[in-house]
Amino acid sequence: MKKVIFTFVAIFGISVIYGQTPEELKALQALKKDSIAAIQGRADALQVQIDAFPGWKKGAFGTIGANLSGFSNWYSKGQPNSSAGNIGITVNAFANLQQEKFFWRNSGNLNLAWVKFDDKDNTADDDSFKEATDVFTITSLYGHKISNKLAISGLGEYRTTLLSNFNDPGYLDLGIGATWTPITDMVVVIHPLNYNFVFSEEDAIFQSSLGTKIVADYTRKIGHVNFKTNLSMFRSYTTSDLSSWTWINSFGYTIRNGIGVGFEFGLRNNKQEALNYAVNGPTPVADATFDNIDNELQTYWLFGLNYAF
Repeated sequence: MKKVIFTFVAIFGISVIYGQTPEELKALQALKKDSIAAIQGRADALQVQIDAFPGWKKGAFGTIGANLSGFSNWYSKGQPNSSAGNIGITVNAFANLQQEKFFWRNSGNLNLAWVKFDDKDNTADDDSFKEATDVFTITSLYGHKISNKLAISGLGEYRTTLLSNFNDPGYLDLGIGATWTPITDMVVVIHPLNYNFVFSEEDAIFQSSLGTKIVADYTRKIGHVNFKTNLSMFRSYTTSDLSSWTWINSFGYTIRNGIGVGFEFGLRNNKQEALNYAVNGPTPVADATFDNIDNELQTYWLFGLNYAF
């Protein structure tokens, strides 16, 4: 008898579940999603409290993008026998020390990419991978706290390329000023006493100068999302021709076991680099000067698989 009752209850329960309308199931699903969101919100709030405790906080995430193709006797295209490839990698890493009286924040950004196009019917064609994107930046910021959100600080930042023309140009900023930390994951640096050292064989174009350094950085992990935006600006006291800025944004979404999708894009304005390209680029402009060059906005982007450490 008990078995009969149990079987009846089980069948009745299943019939109730499957007897629900799509609208009722969607409503139930919405309630579940709200519950998950509430739990995630509490977890994120606890993570913020954990991050505020003294000690080292370290992390890294990166993106790998690749696209390879090959054609043989594909007559509808201009080069029927060809192969092409695009490979890129980005890495964002940080190591931050938080103490009661001071902080020490260190970060690095690396973005490298290669492209190739091989026309197999053209024996003079270059079939090797060529550098497409080459960005390398490391930053170290030390601050002595005068309040919970304000500190006297010193900053060192170095920017260059690795694959080609290493340290030509290379930029080293050293300066002192103030740092504002309005929230746990955001840092705003204003250093009115900063010297921008520029290393290059083209001394007539690249020049070092004294100026103001401004850096705004926001690095955050919310659930499965890694996010970082960094704006670095230098305003020269000598002339605006020596001023520059770079803004890099990185996103990573982890799907499973640290693997997901990522996207990074960067913007830069640097008149010295624009003049150097005009003078020493593939089509040199003989009379190029700071006054007559077209200083266009520099951009790059990468989309691909992402891995969070």
